[in-house]
Amino acid sequence: MKKVLFLTGDFTEDYETMVPFQMLEMVGYTVHTVCPDKKKGDIVKTAIHDFEGDQTYTEKPGHNFVLNYSFDEVNVSDYDGLVIAGGRAPEYLRLNGKLIEMVKHFFESDKPVAAICHGIQILTTAGVIKGKKLTAYPAVGPEVTLAGGEFQDIPADQAYVDGNLVTSPAWPGHPSFIREFLKIMGTKIEI
Repeated sequence: MKKVLFLTGDFTEDYETMVPFQMLEMVGYTVHTVCPDKKKGDIVKTAIHDFEGDQTYTEKPGHNFVLNYSFDEVNVSDYDGLVIAGGRAPEYLRLNGKLIEMVKHFFESDKPVAAICHGIQILTTAGVIKGKKLTAYPAVGPEVTLAGGEFQDIPADQAYVDGNLVTSPAWPGHPSFIREFLKIMGTKIEI
């Protein structure tokens, strides 16, 4: 059975946490959802980001998401892949040194990584995207470039794959984002 480490935190984007978590469990993966300074059974508050014609997304209260694993118990070598949710959480999660070291492990070990929207901020801080092609929420594009990555400006309902890295601009890309992550994880779904 494949094991995935899923990084999230307070004011993560609701869909970018709930939907990938449920989809990955649906295909039979063990998915450990964690947040620094929180343990199994704690909650993270989510926020719903929507595109309503304003110059940027709007934000509304989301759900309470219950973490199913304790951050301090994570042994990164136990996992086959990593997923990083977006929203506002990545801006503070990237300040946690242990979390950054966890992310580096997945790149050093060439394990599959999927990051969506602002989750890419964690990758830029970890220094793991130099020379890679990837996408993110457009406002994160300058960070990608400054970190040495090649920002790909693609529609929000798409995903971009570079080796073992899958990225998407936002939650409308979930079908493509999860499909591509499953492929690099070696999972095939027959219809």
